[in-house]
Amino acid sequence: MTTTTGSDPVAFSDLVTNGVLVRSHLRDAGISERRIAKLSGPGGPWQQVYSGVFLVHDKPPSREQLLHAAIARCRPHAVITGADALRAHGVNHPLTAQIHLLVPHYRRLASEPGLIASRTARMPEPVMVDGLPYATPARAALDMARRENEPDTVAQLVSLPLYWGLCDRAELAAELDAGNQRGSAAVRSVLRGLDDRETFAHGQALHVLRQTPLPAPQWNVALCDRRGRRIGTADAWWDQVGMAWRYRTSAGPTDFSHLSLAATGTVLFRCTPRQLVDTPDEMSRELLSAYTQAARTPRPKVRAVYHAGNAA
Repeated sequence: MTTTTGSDPVAFSDLVTNGVLVRSHLRDAGISERRIAKLSGPGGPWQQVYSGVFLVHDKPPSREQLLHAAIARCRPHAVITGADALRAHGVNHPLTAQIHLLVPHYRRLASEPGLIASRTARMPEPVMVDGLPYATPARAALDMARRENEPDTVAQLVSLPLYWGLCDRAELAAELDAGNQRGSAAVRSVLRGLDDRETFAHGQALHVLRQTPLPAPQWNVALCDRRGRRIGTADAWWDQVGMAWRYRTSAGPTDFSHLSLAATGTVLFRCTPRQLVDTPDEMSRELLSAYTQAARTPRPKVRAVYHAGNAA
């Protein structure tokens, strides 16, 4: 994945590479309207996905092709926001049925099936990812949250960029204050009550993990013995070596589950959210050291039970 920040328009070559053609480009190439209609009509080798935008095959389009086609339809200066933008930034969030774009306030576009084109006087500086322009994580999450009514859904969306370590609470608040205040009351209420230290801990853990060569773990698991009896929990778990990492769950004097884990031979690395923030380099070294130790010892006889909705 290639990521850059800038306002460069999507190149024609990027569209063609993804099988997307625009009517104006075809006309410039000398292809007549009659020929275009024949190629994209019933039984033709092309298909029209949006007004004046075609795919050069008749198979169901991929999401990436639809994104390129949506940008081609709404260009210039359109930016992808919402779920597609969050996923482009690495967030594991389900895609929405519609692609959500931001366009300058002076643009007036006819409605298109499968597209939401929101006019805004505050266009974000696009982050280019693999040739497509996306809104920042904070803007993308807030754009989604403003369209929701359920408080639990709003809370989940607002916390996503924090959970994935893509921004902090101050950035979310600044983005919310700078934007259109319509539909922001519920979002603002959630943001005020958000325990960002606990939520942000996962993002900090991801930052620490990225500084190591370790493989990706499973997140938020219950650990059981071979008989299925629960013996502990892990914020992150490396099943191949039997190592657990805890940074949000209790690690104080009343936490006895770590003794049960230790009795099975599980290597457990524990730290606090504050340590993740204050000493990330040290935590990276200690995490790598713990993994090395786990890889050198027999795997414990435990198994993990993964929670539904495992976000990472």
